[in-house]
Amino acid sequence: MGFIFYGTTPEPIEIDDRTLAHLKVVIATKLRRNESFTLSWRHPDSGTPGRSTLWLHPSIPLRFTFDEPNAPVLSQHWLKELAASANTSGGILLTEEHIDPVEDTSADDDTAAASQSVPV
Repeated sequence: MGFIFYGTTPEPIEIDDRTLAHLKVVIATKLRRNESFTLSWRHPDSGTPGRSTLWLHPSIPLRFTFDEPNAPVLSQHWLKELAASANTSGGILLTEEHIDPVEDTSADDDTAAASQSVPV
């Protein structure tokens, strides 16, 4: 599991590493453009019921930490989906990744998977 540390709040927000890697790219892109936006998610079933929203602003300290030392290969489709939601008035709505099967039977599994995603 990874963590987002936002502002001066000492309690981190826990997010699995793969999801956090995708969020990091989208969030960094928006903040680099000096754009503010929200990030919303539903609480996991194992925790307190409900949902949360953060207002992300370039002037507020932000840190990402990951358990895994190696960055995962990122899904272009999921990045585009998250980036599109970041550009709406509702901000990023954290959704689960939708993994589409690769239909190219002429390539081996590793080559086909690489064509659908991009490394960080």
